[in-house]
Amino acid sequence: MTTTTLSDHIPDLNLITFYAETRRSCFTVMSPWTKFLLLFLIICLVTLSGNIVTIAGLYCVILAAYAGARLPLRNLFAWYALPALFVLSFVGIMAWNEPGIAIISFSVAGQSLVLTDNGILLVIMLLLKALAVMTYSLFFLMTTRYQHFSAMIYRIFPSPIDQIFLMAYRFLFLTLAMTGSILKAVRSRGGGLIHSISMQGRLSAEIFALVFIRSFERSERVHKAMIARGFSGSYSTAVEVPAIHLYEYGIIGICATMVIVVALNDTAVGGLVTL
Repeated sequence: MTTTTLSDHIPDLNLITFYAETRRSCFTVMSPWTKFLLLFLIICLVTLSGNIVTIAGLYCVILAAYAGARLPLRNLFAWYALPALFVLSFVGIMAWNEPGIAIISFSVAGQSLVLTDNGILLVIMLLLKALAVMTYSLFFLMTTRYQHFSAMIYRIFPSPIDQIFLMAYRFLFLTLAMTGSILKAVRSRGGGLIHSISMQGRLSAEIFALVFIRSFERSERVHKAMIARGFSGSYSTAVEVPAIHLYEYGIIGICATMVIVVALNDTAVGGLVTL
């Protein structure tokens, strides 16, 4: 597979897999089931909590675990660009006209727009929620070996959903490698230079169409190769996923208790962020 990355701001699946297979820490020996259940509890916590202090504390704990596993922080901060852009583009609109102390106020086409302190806190809280879930998801993928991850998918999802997921995950590497090769060829011919918005948009559309067409051709060749190697329509795995240790039950119990306490105490009424 090519080493060309699509962008520094897009998570590199090859790098993620490399760390998952080679990096060893106290988190890699932890049961994948434990890390999966913690991911579920984190999603519940960020969904139920409206307290920015709770969300900020959760993010700091996850970031500390990520750093403690000796995973690449520089790449992580570069990958934050996409969720940050999404939150600021779509959720940033919600920040205006929130109740609170006015910071910026102006009129557009006769409509008054007011940016308040609660509006800014709302955007920060939602951004921290997105970053917390993204960081832990990457932490989960980069500390779990692929054979254990695929075995979990095989046991969780019914057929044929598990087959579709596993095949799509494998084919995604081939598609990214093919896209990287096309981008490398385009850049070597000067296509990486931005001449105009219309030209760059046309070039991006052509690259997307070429990747889409070649993906179908590649999928047919991959399917024929799999049949030639004895594929019968079902991908099964006999790998045993490490069981949950006794101390990990304690961690799960503590985290579940914290989620319940947050659900009972944290509130966010009328868009106001409670402190």
